Amino acid sequence: MLGKFEKFNRRLSGCCEWLGIVAMLLTMMITCIDVVGAKVFLQPLLGAIDIVMLSQIVAISFAASMALIVGRHIRVEFFFRLLPPRAQAVINSFVLLLCLGLFIVVVWRLGVLGHSFQTSGEYSPTAYIPLYPFAYAIALASIPVCLVLLLEFLKSLTKRAQK
Repeated sequence: MLGKFEKFNRRLSGCCEWLGIVAMLLTMMITCIDVVGAKVFLQPLLGAIDIVMLSQIVAISFAASMALIVGRHIRVEFFFRLLPPRAQAVINSFVLLLCLGLFIVVVWRLGVLGHSFQTSGEYSPTAYIPLYPFAYAIALASIPVCLVLLLEFLKSLTKRAQK
């Protein structure tokens, strides 16, 4: 059962990662166009800062779940490795549960923030891009993170049960 869930998480996170890669490429493209336009033609790209800012948000949030799967997130393991295996398992399960709770709150609050942006008509400062789709997108991108954390939590519980 966990194997199917793991494959689903990897596929979903892979799709999200591609969206993050596209957003990173957009960031690079807009930056290059802005620099060349400003230095060569003395005409910077209007709203480039807003576009880069929003595409970075998309790139980071959509790549987070795959970074979590492949272990590219930050961990502090110096003290943790000195503990006995049973204590490591208990602490790991507790930390995963806390992280899962945090990301559930993040999804919920980003949904509320997106609704607030939508009803108030919040826009970016120079390009006047509506901000609410980005809040909803980050909330949507945080759901695979929740699923990965749930899977890791379930794995840690089954490891503890097997020992």
